[in-house]
Amino acid sequence: MSDPKIASISAKSEQAPDDWDVIVLGGGAAGMAAAVFAALDGARTLLVERSEFVGGTSALSAGTVWIPNTKHAQEVGSEDSPERATAFLDAAVGNRAPKAMRETFLRAGPEAVRRLEENTAVQFRARPFHPDYLFELEGSAAGGRALEALPFDGGTLGKALGILRPPIPEFTILDGMMVDRDDIGHLLKMTRSLKSLAHGARLIAGYAVDRLRHGRGARLVMGNALTGRLLKTLRDLGVTLMTETEILDISVGPEGTSALVCTKGGDLRLRARGGVILASGGFARHPERRREMLPEPQPEFSPAAPGNTGALHDIALRLGSRYGEGAEQPVFWAPVSRRQRKDGSMAVFPHFVLDRSKPGIFSVGRDGRRFVNESRSYHEFVAAMYAASRDGSTIPAFEITDAEGLRKYGLGMVRPGGRGLRPFLEDGYLVQAETLADLAGELGIDAAGLVDTVARMNGFAETGIDLDFSRGTTVYERANGDPSHGPNPTLGPVRTPPYYAIRLWPGDIGAATGLLTDTEARLVDADSQPIPGLYACGNDMQSVMGGVYPAPGINLGPAIAFAYVAGRHAARRAHSGNS
Repeated sequence: MSDPKIASISAKSEQAPDDWDVIVLGGGAAGMAAAVFAALDGARTLLVERSEFVGGTSALSAGTVWIPNTKHAQEVGSEDSPERATAFLDAAVGNRAPKAMRETFLRAGPEAVRRLEENTAVQFRARPFHPDYLFELEGSAAGGRALEALPFDGGTLGKALGILRPPIPEFTILDGMMVDRDDIGHLLKMTRSLKSLAHGARLIAGYAVDRLRHGRGARLVMGNALTGRLLKTLRDLGVTLMTETEILDISVGPEGTSALVCTKGGDLRLRARGGVILASGGFARHPERRREMLPEPQPEFSPAAPGNTGALHDIALRLGSRYGEGAEQPVFWAPVSRRQRKDGSMAVFPHFVLDRSKPGIFSVGRDGRRFVNESRSYHEFVAAMYAASRDGSTIPAFEITDAEGLRKYGLGMVRPGGRGLRPFLEDGYLVQAETLADLAGELGIDAAGLVDTVARMNGFAETGIDLDFSRGTTVYERANGDPSHGPNPTLGPVRTPPYYAIRLWPGDIGAATGLLTDTEARLVDADSQPIPGLYACGNDMQSVMGGVYPAPGINLGPAIAFAYVAGRHAARRAHSGNS
């Protein structure tokens, strides 16, 4: 790549630098942010990424960043306060994670956002209505805490756009056009609103031009907008980036911290005066760690990016680091449906909010009966799958609707409208039947149980009260329904044949169990003493949420907050000459 600020370094070059202030290992949002903060504090910074793309799982995600008490809360009229946020996290997390880490997050998070917005291309906005998931707890908020990066013109990255991880194809339209929730609303109303028609026409025309110029969509939204803005900032600050580079070893000693890396040009020993920051995405794809930490049956597929192998954890453990304990869940969960693509790869579609809690859509186990409040968070949904499972009775689970529900809301990868179903039916992703009994037969589940469940759901739709699981009773749950539907926006009748179903499987979207750190994001040993020159942030670090998922963006919020802490501390350490 011709841009000297966004370049891979070849060990074949005698000019390849091997002496840095700060080295960051991992090119997701956490690692990119750590490199940005170190560079902002004057550190000569290197970012190392194992794969060919930067952005990690963050680039594939919605890109929501949960940080209370930024200026954006006031902009949307949220009456938040540090005391309310503290009370909420205390109630949600309790003793599953150290209170001191939460306090550091709540203090550092707003500082990190302010520093980014005042000095970099990273700019955020808050949604006026984006409720905390555990809205029933003291201190919860309906808006202002969940931030999202402003849409970004990726064309300004030039050739560097080619190393930004593209979004999940199934989250795009027209073979690659990214859309956010505002765009989706307009696209669904294009035939009924001139404003929406104009909005949609601009999007499509711009996408066509981008394909010709850049070979992909360049209007970046959600996680691509966040990581694209971070990539632009890395270039602006002169941070050097090495892609397709594997970490072979890390050394810690009196002479400083160094990393042995393997590049296409050979092995290279890189020294960091201030320290090395681990931000490789956690243990998620490490086969041994998965066997040790995840429940059975282990998730077979994940929507996470492929680069987070967990190999850095093996190195860190050899250096005396240790895993945190006490998390409620070892990972953060989402139910996923899966379908083989034409190229043979597996599409893994996370079911966040688009279908599970819409009227006329519900989920059952093999007995044909519900086992969960479908309008709870995706994390809680999978936790319930495991809790209820008896010999695989709820793994997979079956998400079911009728013709009207499919038309209005879609089902997983099947878009709203009810058209273009043949490919999904032919490959078995979508199952269709004219009667509930026939649908049960196709799925191999209990027909009597399914018929009884539908009868109960139809009764609940009439009254608006779910007597079995209290679906649609909190502000968050109702927000995920259809606001135009009453009396309960999450409950609707299921009575219009044909009937449809897809299978849902557990999917892990990020590690909750990680390497233990102190409040300065330094890795600690068995005696809780910091390991000099070693830091962690993102999913490499034990989650401050204790394996609980209290709100949207609780992965990326702490990731950016502790990237700020780690990057600044390592930069100060480099400047002080304390190696």
